[in-house]
Amino acid sequence: MENRIDYTAKASLLKALSNPVRLQIVHSLLRSGCHNVSCMEQNTGMSQSCISQHLQKLRAAGVVTARRSGNEVYYSAASPEVAALVASLFGEEAGSYVL
Repeated sequence: MENRIDYTAKASLLKALSNPVRLQIVHSLLRSGCHNVSCMEQNTGMSQSCISQHLQKLRAAGVVTARRSGNEVYYSAASPEVAALVASLFGEEAGSYVL
């Protein structure tokens, strides 16, 4: 039996990462291990509202996941596939990323 490739899902992943701001957020998230919006603000220089809006789109696309701890929400890459794709774009090793 042939494994079917879900081209729609792959295209959605690429579309979510095609925005430079979202790509920077995901790359920073993977490299720094900084998983909440406050920390991402410091690492990227972007405003909290900007980061939050883009994280919402990344969550909807299944690129990142979120978990709440008290008042804080912590984000992480949704899968090793996301890490491998970002690593490939930047010529890095996905194994060095924080998932």
